[in-house]
Amino acid sequence: MNIDPVTPTIGAEISGIDLSQPLDPATQDQIYDALMKHLVLFFQDQDLSPETQYAFAKSFGTPAAKHPIYPHVPDFDRVVVLENDGDRPPDTDDWHTDLTFQPNPPFVSVLHAIEVPETGGDTLWSNMYAAYETLPEEIQALLARSSAVHDMGAFRNNYLGEEFDIDALNAGMAAMGSAVHPMAPLHPLTGKRLLFVNRSFTQSVAGMLKAESDRLLQYLFSHLESPNLQVRFRWKKGSVAIWDNRTTQHFAVADYLPAYRRMHRVIIDTDRRVD
Repeated sequence: MNIDPVTPTIGAEISGIDLSQPLDPATQDQIYDALMKHLVLFFQDQDLSPETQYAFAKSFGTPAAKHPIYPHVPDFDRVVVLENDGDRPPDTDDWHTDLTFQPNPPFVSVLHAIEVPETGGDTLWSNMYAAYETLPEEIQALLARSSAVHDMGAFRNNYLGEEFDIDALNAGMAAMGSAVHPMAPLHPLTGKRLLFVNRSFTQSVAGMLKAESDRLLQYLFSHLESPNLQVRFRWKKGSVAIWDNRTTQHFAVADYLPAYRRMHRVIIDTDRRVD
C-alpha cells in the first residue's frame, strides 16, 4: 500500500490496495492512521458493490442509521444514493460538515463514484485543524470557550417542497431538532483543537446577540474557505474518498449539470478505536 500526500495540508492518494477484498487488521489500522494524518484519502479504480462498500466502511466503526433525507440502495438502507442531474440538482454545493444538527455528528464517510460526468463534479475538502491554527490567538481563545447552535439549515427545503408546506416543515424541524456544539472542540484521538462551524448548519453563537453572532460566523466561514486549507479531487468512475467528518468540511461542486452523476455513500457514526 502506497500513501502519496496530495498537498502539505490535507489529502493523500492511496494505491496498491483493493477495497473490495477483506482487509486484515494491520491494513485496516494502516488506513486509519493515514486518515488521521491526512484527513481525507483517495482511492482509484475500486469496483465495490454496495455489500463490499458497506463491509469496508464498518471496519471504522458503527454505521449510521438510515439517512433522514436521502434515498438508499435497495436492500441496503445504510448505503445512501446521491443521484443528480438537470432535474435533480444536488444540495451539497455549499461548505458543510455532515449532519452537525445531530447531537453526535458522524465520524467518517466512505463515498464511491458509480457514474460521473465527463468533466466537472469535483469535491473540495478543507482542514479544520489548520483553520483553527491560522486564526488570531484572541479569536482562538474566544472559540475555545464558546458553543454554537446547529440545525438542518437548507434541508428545510426538502420538507417545505414546491408547495411551501409549512406543516411538513414544522414537523421536520421538530423531528430533526437542533444541537449545540463547541466551536473549537478537542479531537477525541489527537487532542488537537479544530474549528467546528459550517455554513450549511451553524445558525448562531450561543449567548450572543444575532448581529454579533452573524459577524463572527461570517468571519469564520470566509476564513475556513481559504485555498491554503484545501484539496480538490477530480472523480473518476470507481474512485473512493474517505474523510474524517470531525476534522474537515467539504463542498461538492455542481458545475456538471445537467449531466448525470451517481455516488454511493456509507456514513459511520462512531470511531471504534476511540470508543
